[in-house]
Amino acid sequence: MKTNFLTLGIDKNLDHILKQNGIMKPTPIQVETIPALLAGKDVIAQAQTGTGKTLAFMLPIMENIDVDKSFVQGLIITPTRELAIQITAEAKKLASAKGINILAAYGGQDVEKQIKKLKNGIHLVIGTPGRLLDHLRRKTIHFGNLQMLVLDEADQMLHMGFLKEVETIIDQTKKTRQTMFFSATMPKEIRNLASKYMKEAIQVQVKTQNITLNEIKQLVIETTDRGKQDALCSVIEEKKPFMAIIFCRTKRRVSTLNEALRGRGYNCDELHGDMSQAKREKVMKDFRNLKIQFLVATDVAARGLDIEGITHVFNYDIAQDAESYIHRIGRTGRAGGTGIAITFVTPKDKDTLHEIEKGIKMSLEKRKMQKEEGKHKVMDRKSKDTPHKNFKKKENARKKEPINPKHSRGKRTGKGKNY
Repeated sequence: MKTNFLTLGIDKNLDHILKQNGIMKPTPIQVETIPALLAGKDVIAQAQTGTGKTLAFMLPIMENIDVDKSFVQGLIITPTRELAIQITAEAKKLASAKGINILAAYGGQDVEKQIKKLKNGIHLVIGTPGRLLDHLRRKTIHFGNLQMLVLDEADQMLHMGFLKEVETIIDQTKKTRQTMFFSATMPKEIRNLASKYMKEAIQVQVKTQNITLNEIKQLVIETTDRGKQDALCSVIEEKKPFMAIIFCRTKRRVSTLNEALRGRGYNCDELHGDMSQAKREKVMKDFRNLKIQFLVATDVAARGLDIEGITHVFNYDIAQDAESYIHRIGRTGRAGGTGIAITFVTPKDKDTLHEIEKGIKMSLEKRKMQKEEGKHKVMDRKSKDTPHKNFKKKENARKKEPINPKHSRGKRTGKGKNY
């Protein structure tokens, strides 16, 4: 029998909404987890972002919420505001099928507005650890009747130092709840957490890391600290990305690079933790709506952001480890598409690069920058890379539209060139 959402146990109303959003066939992670979750089992699932894991836990939650009960029945904990926003957007698309009330609880929002919403019977809460703890201390939120708990991007919770906060929140829920952990990697600390809070959990692992990475062409550009900015711009001019994220190590380096790129005429903006929530949301909205071509960001943007059309990821500063590298480059090559990830490496980065290659179990292609007539270029240049195959229709449609000069310095490649 052919597998679809209906055969997995999802009702026709939710299936109809999925089809309206172009989602016809469940992904492997959804096939593996949805029946177990609908049966009330605890699940610990290892899967990269871009594999459809959000729907893997969201659909069973939607199925099992009883709208006649006006207390919080489902809780999804995420490490970042951006991921909370994205999951909330997905949840709201499905909520209309059953009339489920949803609250997004993360920092940067008006807490009084959240408190007001909580008084009106919220069924599902999606939030970050800090804001959830704030509500618990205020006694404005109660998880005593919670039935379903999701810890999304569990390894990132560990990486960001949130595990103690997460445990405090879990301790406020009833022990008979259903618990779900979703994570790209499973370090020892996460497995220990799972064994502490889960009962007879079903373990699901979808493929290996390299299955995801195989959809992404990876390249290392060997350069120097002094030559890195020119190298980046030379590669941008060669590859001509449609949309790209450029990762830097720190907030200061993000701001410095963003200002430099703007000075060179590129259509870009920055994203990091020191920005107000309103500004961060505006930048992400502009990036999704193609008003920004290059997003210069810290790793806060690396987790969970699923934006159609990102053709390239540039690691201006090398990722700190293989796990961070995987999540960075996973912003491209999503949903069956292809992408390009380029990492700029200086002599001091060689050991880190070696550890990343060891972690992803593959040796990356390396090229050096050379100067020619005052310009940097990649040696052994190959053919230009093409845009994301699933994005060509949107790209061609936008070519016919006038470019709003308010949002662009020239056209999509910056510097007055066509897409």
